[in-house]
Amino acid sequence: MAHHIHRIPGHVYRQTDPISEDTPKVQGYDFNQGVDYRALLQSYLNTGFQATRFGLAVQEINNMIERRQQPVKAVNGFVEEDPSSCPCLMSCTIFLSYTSNLISCGVRESIRYLAEHKMVDVLVTTAGGIEEDLIKCLGPVYIGDFTMSGKDLYKKGLNRTGNLLMLEENYVKFDDWMMPILKQMLVEQNTQGVRWTPSKMIHRLGKEINNPESVCYWAYKNNIPVFSPALTDGAIGDMFYLFSAENPGLILDIIEDVSKVNNIAVAANSTGMIILGGGLAKHHICNANTWRDGADYAVYVNTAQEFDGCDSGARPDEAVSWGKITTNAKPVKVFGDATIIFPLLVAETFAVNTKATTGKKNE
Repeated sequence: MAHHIHRIPGHVYRQTDPISEDTPKVQGYDFNQGVDYRALLQSYLNTGFQATRFGLAVQEINNMIERRQQPVKAVNGFVEEDPSSCPCLMSCTIFLSYTSNLISCGVRESIRYLAEHKMVDVLVTTAGGIEEDLIKCLGPVYIGDFTMSGKDLYKKGLNRTGNLLMLEENYVKFDDWMMPILKQMLVEQNTQGVRWTPSKMIHRLGKEINNPESVCYWAYKNNIPVFSPALTDGAIGDMFYLFSAENPGLILDIIEDVSKVNNIAVAANSTGMIILGGGLAKHHICNANTWRDGADYAVYVNTAQEFDGCDSGARPDEAVSWGKITTNAKPVKVFGDATIIFPLLVAETFAVNTKATTGKKNE
């Protein structure tokens, strides 16, 4: 005997509420149009998932750039002829933070491009983000593989970062380069009363490296402050340890630096944060922006999750609860590898807006 199922209207299928006419429809790129990379990236906004997050991040960064180019409001009734000479005098002060692995890999060139053309105003990174930038001016880093044996590499004097290989001899070159600079810094401290901070040291190292491939060099040339509150946590810290054993007394003042980065945020007309990765570099600029009741714009790019409560994985809405991002902001987090995401973001934002930032336009 056959059984018949009778559908009761509204019982199996729910009634659909009307959708606003301006709601975007899902639409990916049609390769029948040929290979047009700009059109492909622009199609991401309506592709869905993290592609849509990428498209929203492009919009958010372009909003920062547009705001940055607006006429500068007077600060205490005074505006310098060149607002870019002081980050807080820009209409939008853009903070960029990045972890050391992004300097180890080829994202370094994207970050260097931004510093070279003064497209960002404040940089924050870890010790590795400084030393590896300098070391790569002294010796190359090579492509390896994630599966290479650590035991075998150790015997060969090779250090593995993911699928990158750093030669041990590069650290010897770095040691030889750093020691005379540290000696001179100690002399200037003792004879001229120079009070060194991590940002002042990084400024000096950028001058000394004198290499246009370096992020630190362009930050020095363009007077972009680079903050690294944990500068001892890496090879530079090893240099401090070895140097101080024979030449004690060199002092780095981190209190002056935290005051400087916080004051830049407080004095800014508006602020934008571009955060690559997590950890100390992420939190340092977020925390600075709490002193002005939050950043006006924010883009995160990382792979971290929030289930363990780490700040690295915290989504922007958590930052809103702390006052790190304003309550009326429209922050974006892209869950993805910054080695893939960030160069594409630069391509769709800073690089195509070069008329507004450097006087040239890439069509």
